[in-house]
Amino acid sequence: MRSLFLADLLARPLDKERHTGQLVDRTGVARVVFDIDGTRQAARQRARPQTEELPSPQRHLNQVCAPGYTGRKRGEVVRTRTVVSQAHSYHWLGSFSNSGNGRYREELRRALTAIKGYLEAYHLSPTSALLRLDGQYGTGAVITDLAGFPFVMRGKDYTVLDRPEVQSRLHLPADQQFSRAESGLVRQLYDCPDVAIGPEGVHCRVVVATHPAASKKSRIGHSRQGVVYELFFTHLPQNAFTASDVVALYLHRGAFEPVLADEDRKVA
Repeated sequence: MRSLFLADLLARPLDKERHTGQLVDRTGVARVVFDIDGTRQAARQRARPQTEELPSPQRHLNQVCAPGYTGRKRGEVVRTRTVVSQAHSYHWLGSFSNSGNGRYREELRRALTAIKGYLEAYHLSPTSALLRLDGQYGTGAVITDLAGFPFVMRGKDYTVLDRPEVQSRLHLPADQQFSRAESGLVRQLYDCPDVAIGPEGVHCRVVVATHPAASKKSRIGHSRQGVVYELFFTHLPQNAFTASDVVALYLHRGAFEPVLADEDRKVA
């Protein structure tokens, strides 16, 4: 049903204005950014009265939730959801869910199908799309699922740090520094243009961001000998996006979170 609604909206837009928006890189190429995010929602199963006078209890959540990883959320069962949105117009393209820990790679393929439909409706080339994905997808196996789409994602395969080409790069001066006004954190950026990721040996560009570890363990990244390492995977060329551009582009996906919160309130 969601696919039918999206196809109808793309075929018969609400007005005749073009609402795609774009991001222009340093070489003058225009790109349309799409955010893909996997979220999980935990649910609490309250105690149920069980007496001879009452019928056998049935939980409404049994159809949409199952035991799974709840993360930092309180609950006994969870539901996963993969959502895709056009970043410039906040055009909501799809929401795909499963019970428990879900099937995030299957949901990702459905999200890519929705993006392809959007690009075809606006007569855009697949190479003009730019996907932003969070760390859930940061493995070589998922990169192969992206069907050639340009992307930037946070990496979670920290064995990449042990590769000789990455180690040799980390022993040289950083390419750039990156900081944001709202944070005092300064990241040192090391740009590795061609690194094999995972057992699949998928090659992509890796940007390694480092900063000193604090007294409290960092929630993001991998700590080694007092240094926190963050990984960013991309296929974007260096002449079009510097290492700082790649990190800024990924971190700006935080603007997507309010969209998710608004959708949750609508569903509730």
